[in-house]
Amino acid sequence: MYYVYLLESVGAPGQRYVGLTSDLKARLAAHNAGRSSHTSKYRPWRLVAYIAFDTRTRAAAFEKYLKSGSGQAFALKRLW
Repeated sequence: MYYVYLLESVGAPGQRYVGLTSDLKARLAAHNAGRSSHTSKYRPWRLVAYIAFDTRTRAAAFEKYLKSGSGQAFALKRLW
């Protein structure tokens, strides 16, 4: 399984992150340990939502959509 996940910073309210992984627990731990350059300065993070996909291709397409303008509007209304 592949997961598209949404994180929200506990340490810096208003900071959000959308990512893709096949191991959700390990990836969240990596974000909170500072092993991601994009998220290390806004630690700690909490998992807001995740969506499971059976293929990486579908997960990557949905992640790309959530990072687009209309995808951000959808996520703001339905997922955050």
